[in-house]
Amino acid sequence: MATAAAAAAAAAAAAAVVATPTGHAVAAEAAGQTILAGPPPTPGGLGGTGLGSRLAASETGTEHTPRGPKPAAGPRVVSEESPGFLLSPQGEYSLHPISQTVSGFLPRGSPHSSHFLRVSGILRATDLSTFRSHLPLTKTRQAKEEESEEKLLSPAPLQDHREASLQATLLGLVTLNKAYPEVLTPGSTACVTPTSPWPNSVPWLRHALGRVSPLGAKDSQTLLLEALISPGLRALEARTAVELLDVFVGLEADGKEMAEAIAAGNLGTPLPSRAAELQEALEQGPRGLALRLWPKLQVVVTLDAGGQAEAVAALRALWCQGLAFFSPAYAASGGVMALNLWPEQPQGFYLLPPGVPFIELLPVKEGTQEEAASTLLLTDVQREEEYELVLTDHAGLTRCRLGDVVRVVGAYNQCPVVSFTGRLGQTLSVRGEVTDENIFSAALAKAVGQWPGAKLLDHACVESSILDPCDGSAPHYEVFMELRGLRNLSEENRDKLDHCLKEVSPHYKSLRLRGSVSPAKVHLVRPGSFRVLREALAACPSSSFPPEMPRVLRLGHLAKLLQKRVMS
Repeated sequence: MATAAAAAAAAAAAAAVVATPTGHAVAAEAAGQTILAGPPPTPGGLGGTGLGSRLAASETGTEHTPRGPKPAAGPRVVSEESPGFLLSPQGEYSLHPISQTVSGFLPRGSPHSSHFLRVSGILRATDLSTFRSHLPLTKTRQAKEEESEEKLLSPAPLQDHREASLQATLLGLVTLNKAYPEVLTPGSTACVTPTSPWPNSVPWLRHALGRVSPLGAKDSQTLLLEALISPGLRALEARTAVELLDVFVGLEADGKEMAEAIAAGNLGTPLPSRAAELQEALEQGPRGLALRLWPKLQVVVTLDAGGQAEAVAALRALWCQGLAFFSPAYAASGGVMALNLWPEQPQGFYLLPPGVPFIELLPVKEGTQEEAASTLLLTDVQREEEYELVLTDHAGLTRCRLGDVVRVVGAYNQCPVVSFTGRLGQTLSVRGEVTDENIFSAALAKAVGQWPGAKLLDHACVESSILDPCDGSAPHYEVFMELRGLRNLSEENRDKLDHCLKEVSPHYKSLRLRGSVSPAKVHLVRPGSFRVLREALAACPSSSFPPEMPRVLRLGHLAKLLQKRVMS
């Protein structure tokens, strides 16, 4: 389904690809060029060698036979609500905007639109080669960033996929209600960030969730104050886990002032007893703080995305100890990618649904992208294999490799169930090695586990050439981290990260033994430094945050922002 703007641009310019409601392809002529309308459908059958090999049945011939009741008299719009196609080859039709995301066809001469197309043929639904030839894969967003810091390209825009986001929200509410029915009672939920974790913030969402206050133009501190004066909360919401981490770190830093504001009644009635409870809870330290503040709290709701796992681990271990975590969906810069129907699964299993956005899967071998490999449809994937997500952007008419990698763990109602394993763009390479996000995170976690009393809250990596390209030393990794429980690192402890990297990466070990790479340099930053970084990321046009949190920084000004806040 193309937007009206995209359809007009296609009719006036070069060939492009848009989606038809049923997924069948329609070849049309406009301005002397051929337009292919409609990427192949996500097939409905599952079974055979992969998750499934039976494609959805497609009609033969050049015309689609209408299905369903006989249409009413008057012009017929081919739309998502139509029971079938009435388009005929060589017929002339005008584009009719049905909504912001759907366009249909009317016979030429209709007063509703001046953009007309000539249908030159109807392609079979399984004509993948035509679809792929018209829309070649584009580079991942991270690769674009690396090309030029001065000429950054914006990430794939967050599409107005209202159907997908609404579906994720509704299914998420049903799932949450089944697992924690008391969460939806009035006054049981508070969101402590200006933006909700629910993909579609429909007007009735506040009432459905029983929020203590409406979302609006409020800062996180005001929202937190409103949550603090409500001791009966059962669910705590934040857009992402890293933003919730910032909220709790800020609460510890500004707890005294917030208690004074509650006692003075800055939000209404003075509540000195509640202010005293807040101060007492803070004095006992971060571990289990959320349950001390809200004894009835059951679940924390955040939106899952790349780079959030570290924050979830820190919240589970400290402030939100003993609480369940739930994400209604997995999101990327292209929108909602997958749905969460299993809140009891701590591993984070998600369902890849058919429909909009149109998703393909590119096989990943040995941590790299297979350039010659063809993308697969949802039904063609194999269990226990890893794939990179490929998103068709219906507004910009592009197919973009997102860099997000999933492992197929099963199937549900003929759709793949996946777990997200990493991001291909989040790799370090100073001498041709490939230290991906998972390898580095494993080494870092192992090293931090050897630092007595230390708990990792946040980290980011930078290749040394980005910070100082004229440095005469061998290239190396610069690692910035925020820790809890440790304010200074000995040289012996700093060296443990280098030892752990050599243990998990044979290529890195080989480079270190030859002296081609210097040991990784570890820097501790002041509390709140990553909150400042996230504010800078949110203001950067090329950034994928929110919702994704980068762990490898490619831009010099972002790396120097952390460098200025080093305390050890």
